[in-house]
Amino acid sequence: MRTQRRLRVGVLSTLAALVLFVLPAFFGVKAMSSDPVFASLDALNVPSWAAQKTQDQGSNSRWCFLDCRFRERIAESERPFQETSEAYAGALTAAGWKQWNVADCPETPINKDEGAYTCWRRDELTLDLYVGLPGCMVEQTSTVAEGEDAAPAECEGSTVSIKVAYTITDQRGKTETTPGLTGVTPDAVLPTDDPLLEPTPEAS
Repeated sequence: MRTQRRLRVGVLSTLAALVLFVLPAFFGVKAMSSDPVFASLDALNVPSWAAQKTQDQGSNSRWCFLDCRFRERIAESERPFQETSEAYAGALTAAGWKQWNVADCPETPINKDEGAYTCWRRDELTLDLYVGLPGCMVEQTSTVAEGEDAAPAECEGSTVSIKVAYTITDQRGKTETTPGLTGVTPDAVLPTDDPLLEPTPEAS
C-alpha cells in the first residue's frame, strides 16, 4: 500500500510540474520564436504563384532594445512584376496597409521597365515593396553588358522584396521640429575708469 501510495504521489507530482512549468515554458519559447510581422505577411491574401521560395531575415530587437527590429522577405513570382506588384498592392490594402507617398521612396529612381517600388504604412510599421525583374534576367543582362555571348534562355517571373521597419526609426517624411542650440553673443566690454577694476598696488 505504501509503495502504491508513493507511486501515485510521484505521478501526481510529475503531472503538476509538467502543467506548471514545462508547458508554460514551451509555449513561451514558441511565442518568442515566432515573429508577428512575418506571420502577418504570411496571412496576406496573395496568390500562391506570387510567393514562391520565400526567405525571411530579421535583425535587431523586437522590443527596440538598442535598435528596433528590421525584417526583410525575399520571394519569387511566376508572373511579370507588373501583375505581381498589383497582386501585393491589393493584398496589402485589404490587410489595412495604406500607401505612403513620401520622399526617398525609393531612395534611387527605379526604371519603370525594370520594376515597381511602393511604400506603405500601418500602425507603428512602414513597409517597402519592390517587385523587379527575375534573377535569371539580371544575370543575362550583366552577361550581355560584359560582351559575352549567351544563348537566350527562358526567363520569366519576377523577384519580390519586402522590407518592414518601425515608424519611429524610419526618418522619411520627418522634419526637424526641435530648434538647435543658439549661441548668445556676449555684451561688449567697454573701457571704464572704475578704480575697482584696476589692480591693487603692491605694498612697498
